[in-house]
Amino acid sequence: MRTGEPLPAVGDVLAALETGTWHWDTSTGLITVDAEAARLLGLPAEAATLTEAQVRARLHPVDWNEIIGVIQLAASEGTLAEVRARIMDEQGRIIRVVRSRSRPTFHSRKKAYELIGTLQEVAEPTPGSPAARSAVTGDWRRSREAFLLDAGRALAEARSTAEVLRVAAGLSMPGFSPDGLAVFGVEGDRLSVIGHHGQRPGDEEPFVHMSLDTDYPAAEVVRTGRAVYLSSPEEYKARYPLTWPLAEHFQRRSWAYLPLTASGRTMGAWMAAFAYPVAFTPDERSVLTTVARMLAQALSRAGTAETERELSEGLQRSMMPTTGPEVPGMDLAARYVPTGGGLQVGGDWYDMIPLPGGTSRAREKGRPGRFALVIGDVQGHDVRAAGLMGQLRIALRAYASEGHRPDAVLSRASRFLHGIVNDGAPGDDPSDLRFATCLYAEVDPRTGVLEVARAGHPDPVIRLADGTVLQRPTAGGLPLGVDPDPDYPTTRFTLEPGETMMVCTDGLIETGGHDLDTGWQRIRAILERHEGDTEELADALVQGVHGPSSHHTTGPLADRREDDIAVVLLSRRPEGHGGTVSLPEVRRTLLTVAQAEPERVAVARQQLRQLLHDWTSEEQVDSAVLLLSEMLTNVLVHTDTDALVLAEVSGERGERRMRVEVTDAGDDLPHKRRPGELASSGRGLVLIEILADAWGVEPRGVGKSIWFELYEPPWEKKEK
Repeated sequence: MRTGEPLPAVGDVLAALETGTWHWDTSTGLITVDAEAARLLGLPAEAATLTEAQVRARLHPVDWNEIIGVIQLAASEGTLAEVRARIMDEQGRIIRVVRSRSRPTFHSRKKAYELIGTLQEVAEPTPGSPAARSAVTGDWRRSREAFLLDAGRALAEARSTAEVLRVAAGLSMPGFSPDGLAVFGVEGDRLSVIGHHGQRPGDEEPFVHMSLDTDYPAAEVVRTGRAVYLSSPEEYKARYPLTWPLAEHFQRRSWAYLPLTASGRTMGAWMAAFAYPVAFTPDERSVLTTVARMLAQALSRAGTAETERELSEGLQRSMMPTTGPEVPGMDLAARYVPTGGGLQVGGDWYDMIPLPGGTSRAREKGRPGRFALVIGDVQGHDVRAAGLMGQLRIALRAYASEGHRPDAVLSRASRFLHGIVNDGAPGDDPSDLRFATCLYAEVDPRTGVLEVARAGHPDPVIRLADGTVLQRPTAGGLPLGVDPDPDYPTTRFTLEPGETMMVCTDGLIETGGHDLDTGWQRIRAILERHEGDTEELADALVQGVHGPSSHHTTGPLADRREDDIAVVLLSRRPEGHGGTVSLPEVRRTLLTVAQAEPERVAVARQQLRQLLHDWTSEEQVDSAVLLLSEMLTNVLVHTDTDALVLAEVSGERGERRMRVEVTDAGDDLPHKRRPGELASSGRGLVLIEILADAWGVEPRGVGKSIWFELYEPPWEKKEK
């Protein structure tokens, strides 16, 4: 070429140098090659557009995996990606070794890599020589680091021994990859095979229960804690002549046996066997040693987790009862979900206890007998909490079986727990005082009557037959174990046909970072929209707070520690319906306001608002709440008796009737007065007359009842 003449085209220069070019866009999965690159790949020498699968079929599978790792590393570092790869023919034979250099870029919008590079044939080293086993990639250290990072992450995420073995079997080491793996454990003075890959089932039999004194590489590794590298069959036969026949039929060419060490103890050995000669250079030994350490740590973690799971599942099976035999006329469902951390055992429990004095006689007459539902939560999430839970559950069953009433059962249980946690037993921390919340409900299946005593536990929730959900306030006392002589008042109410009662521990409400308010709103939404049976509702509640989609409704306390979940559902079947729910025309709530509990006036107002959650007129709801407050205040101020509130809603939506009735045992009937401007009382009946559509006062045998009614306006009035 003379000076001043134009330079030849780049493509001509590359073709003269037998260098091909290629372009790869991972977003489309297509690779474009020129004629020279196609020839080097073993294809017809003409430009072509190939799929990733077509190119991958021409490369050694180990090299393809390493190319992906080098590209990702080069893109993150902003450097060139240089790799060597073996080109295979249709029979799987290596036809040449090529070198590729490219500049990868990552498009954040497309979430894909784009590469433009060159391809050139290089001389193939002699098989078995050290050069033959040098790094396949152009930069051994970068490839090794990328591999170790991926391997460490994958092993750290494995949660069981089976998962660890699957990860180990899928590791593709940079430049050399074993085709046979085995993990040996130790049982007493003998080897055991934890798992293997690359061999047929049953091939491990000669190595199972092999004595540690045997002249076998894995046994020597366990005895000495030092790795054994065997680069050829001749070396294996010379060092271990007695056990060479066991390894000979596998037709491997090199072996590496490395100790699995965790917490300073050799817990087993790892074998990596190769179908080709490996020189085991210092770099290769370094990679194998690092993988063995990570594998040992992963196996140790998995073994500990599996032991804890087995222990926790055993404790749960022994401590968590079934919900007992089927109760005629009622459906019962219960769920317990551990938090998933540590031993997965906490202090939550539930129980169903047949009660004396009617169970056998009722069955003889074809009627269901009374039983008790218990749910509770011992403070803490550890082995001691689980132990206290087991003791407390047994004590509650004993007291219930003696025939005590709900208040007496909880009083005795509180005294029992107080004695346990304050007895100063050896080894106990005197500052580690525990308590337990509990709800005890005595159920009469024939009438649906429940008598509930509560010790610091969340109130039960009632789902009416039409889907309306109400929190059912019940009287309560201190948690069990706080006071040796506590008092637990009892609340009595009726579960109507078609209604469902839910009792749960606070884990169901607060899981996912929720507090009692936001957690209750989430549970209420699930209860209101559910349309299945009781078992399906129990599953929906657990799924809603613990399932894959629950992260969409995390609460304000996102860093809150998760807790166990226990939930029990009791549903009374509709009368005269074979399991098909027919919604009743009446929804009601019943509540007692005692003279000593004026704060329950606010609870009554809240109950009425929940009962009227879908009422057409908000003004009427406000009026009803105001009138209820006036009626209850009148009882508390002008009598020395308690007030009983009954609120009902009946009829079709848009044409419903609301009736609120307050009954007391006082003898004096209220009279309407006309108070002056400065009067501090006397306006109650005046307000009722103005705001109510109908009202009245009715004397009873003992006491009196005052009531009012409001009629729901049609839908058109709400829209105006």
